Formats: sequence, C-alpha cells, structure tokens
Amino acid sequence: MRKKTTNRGRFPLLIVLFLLAAALIVSCGKKEKTAAVEEKMNTIAKAYVKLAFNLEKHDRGYVDFYFGPEALKQEAQKENKTLNQIKTEAAALIEKLENFSLKNSEQLLNQRLKSLIATLFALKVRAEMKSGKKFTFDEESKALFGAVSPTFPDDYYENILGRLDALLPGKESGKNLTERYEDFRKQFIVPPEKVDAVFKAAIDEGRKRTKEHIQLPENENFLLEYVKDKPWGAYNWFKGDAVSLIQLNTDLPIYIDRALDLACHEGYPGHHVFSTLVEQKLYKEKIWLEFSIYPLYCPQSLLMEGTANFGIEVAFPPAERLKFEKEVLVPLAGIDPGQLETYYRVLELTGKLSYARNDTVRLYFEGKIEREEAIKRLMQFQLVTRDRAQKSLRFVEIYGSYIINYNLGEDMVRAYIEKRGGTADNPEKRWQEFKKLLSTPLLPEDLEK
Repeated sequence: MRKKTTNRGRFPLLIVLFLLAAALIVSCGKKEKTAAVEEKMNTIAKAYVKLAFNLEKHDRGYVDFYFGPEALKQEAQKENKTLNQIKTEAAALIEKLENFSLKNSEQLLNQRLKSLIATLFALKVRAEMKSGKKFTFDEESKALFGAVSPTFPDDYYENILGRLDALLPGKESGKNLTERYEDFRKQFIVPPEKVDAVFKAAIDEGRKRTKEHIQLPENENFLLEYVKDKPWGAYNWFKGDAVSLIQLNTDLPIYIDRALDLACHEGYPGHHVFSTLVEQKLYKEKIWLEFSIYPLYCPQSLLMEGTANFGIEVAFPPAERLKFEKEVLVPLAGIDPGQLETYYRVLELTGKLSYARNDTVRLYFEGKIEREEAIKRLMQFQLVTRDRAQKSLRFVEIYGSYIINYNLGEDMVRAYIEKRGGTADNPEKRWQEFKKLLSTPLLPEDLEK
C-alpha cells in the first residue's frame, strides 16, 4: 500500500523560507536606502571641497593641504564666490545633511555625517569671521574646533612656579626665575651644525617604533627642509600619496627634547601618519571626498594636534625616552648628559604651565588686557624671554584659538585612550586605540563620551 503523504511537515519549512525572503527584502531595502544617503553625502562632500577652495581666496592658508582630484580643484578655483554666498551655501548643505536619516547600527556612516556637518559649520563660521563677525575666544574655539579650553586662576601657575624656583639652580645669583630657567636650558641646545643628524636620528627611531604597531603603505615617505622666518617651530605639509614635506624652523634654538618632540609630532606617529591613514582608510578605500582636503579651521585639527602631541609619549614612554636620548641623541649633539634627568623634571613642571598661554590669549582677544600686558603675562607664567613671548603672540594673532588644539587636544586624546584601557602600563592596547583614533572620523565631542 502506498503511504499517505501529509503537508504537516512542510508548513514550518515554508514559514522559515518566507521569513528569510522577507528579511532579505528588508536587508536589500536598507542597503539601497543607505547607498542612496551615502551618494547624497558624496554630492555634498564635493560641494564642500569647492566651498573650501572658494573660502581660501578670502582666507589665505585656510586650505592646509589637498590630495583629491585635480580637476575638482581647478573647477573650484574658477569660481569667485563671495563670503555671503559661501555662508549661504554652507548653511544650505548643513540643512540637507541634518535631514538625512541613518540607522543607529550604521555607526561609521553616522560618524561621517556628523563630521561633515561639523566641518561645514566651521567653514560657515570662518566665513562669518572673515566678513567681520566677532566671537569671543571660547565661542571661536567651540565653533571651529569643537572644544573650549579650561580656565585656571593665576595662583595655579604661581604654585608651579614656586616648585620650579626650588628646583632650578642659581637662586643665589639674583637672577629672576625666567633667567635661571634660560641659563639652565642652554646646556641642552643642539649646536646648529648637529641639528640635522640629531633630528634625523629622532625621526628614524620614531618611524621604526611606529611601524612596529601601525602598517603604513610601502611608498610612504617624507622630505625634510630647514627654513627661517616662520611663526611656527615646525610644520608638516602633506602632499598626498603617503608623502609629507616636513619643515623645521631654525630661527629658534633647537633643544634636545624638542628634537624628539618635533620628530614625533610632525612625523611618526604624528601628522604624517595621521594624514597617511586618513588618505588610505577614508579617501582611497571609502572614497569619502571630504577627507581629501584639510582646512586648518575645523574640528579635525583638535584630533590632529592632540594625537601628534600624545603620540610622542605613545612612541617614547618616559623611561624609554630618557634612555634613547641618553644613548643616542645626546652623544650626537655633544651634550653633557649629567643634568638630563633634572632637566626632564623641570620640563614636566613647565609643561603644566601650557594653559597660561590659552588664558592669557583669551584675556587679550577679548580686550581685557593690552598687548604689552599679554607679553608680560606670557613671560611671567610661561618662563619665556620677551622675544619668545612676542613670537608666541604673533602665532596667536595669525591662527587665533587654534592654540587650544595642542594642550587641550592632547589632554582629551589621552583621556579618551586611557578610558579604553590604553594606559601607560598597557602599551599594546595604547597603540591599538591610538591607531583607531587616527583613521576614524570622530569629533572632539566623541572623545568626551
């Protein structure tokens, strides 16, 4: 007898197939929707790049570097948009972006969306500034860089100066604290004829240590130039295709500690590595056009300067740094290493004076003190000569609240990485978190989460 068949076992299978098909349809719908939003973002990113080049015509130096399509740059340079047109178009692009909808699960695209909005907002504010609109120091830094520097009272700095007074030699000489500090530091100046050898040794070691933890393109490289008459100590001009031009300003004395600081900050694992990874991960791999251009006045600057400063310690933890300088850099420079450990105790304390510059500039920009008083405050609270104080103020008169990106940026990056386990006693985790930060489109506000 033929066995009677039944449909009882088929129903669960049909249900499963139906659910799978429905899930596939929903998934395809999500992908199509996400792709559509990303395509719209790509269009806005192109418009943003063109706006940035238009603003550059009103604000020389606004575009720090660009490695995107040359045809797009040439197209933008043929335009002659007024500041009002730039502001209006930036506002319209921001409004379009704010109407985009992405699922919470699309984290990276959400980060891109937030980043593009913040960068366009900073561009709009910069255009307003060039049109004559006035901002306080804190309003400017918040709008352009996404953060506000803390304020410290004078007695905070005076307490640190008191500790330095007890540590620095020459108290019986009758010289003031700044003079004693300068006298002590002189023994650590790298002779001009040895700067090249010392700086190259520092950058080579930073490069070696960085490449042990971060994979860089095989063709990555840098050019090195020595320049004069600049408002900065050193500069990295990223050229694209993983190549940088690093310039070192030799107007000012190069101290042994600054040689390593600048080698790391401008090179490895600092600006050169940051820009190389952004180019590789966000531009070449994802084709996110907005990351092919870097305007100085944008939230990315806080991340760029903050990682470049904190990267010094990531690559050279204090004990390893002292050892490398004693064994390699100091002999190359022909410096007596006898007082090196005391020198670093002094530098640790003077580093705590860095926010005095932010506080002084805030007062100066808001008209609460005159230029001469600002110079005197910098001399007093940062232990610098009059010439150095004037150069420091000159930098700020050119770049404004950009200075917060160095000290506040470093502190925010440090706190973010350490909160995720990248502490000094876990160097491998520190490198991992540092690398992630270099190639993810985060904003300063994300560092505080």
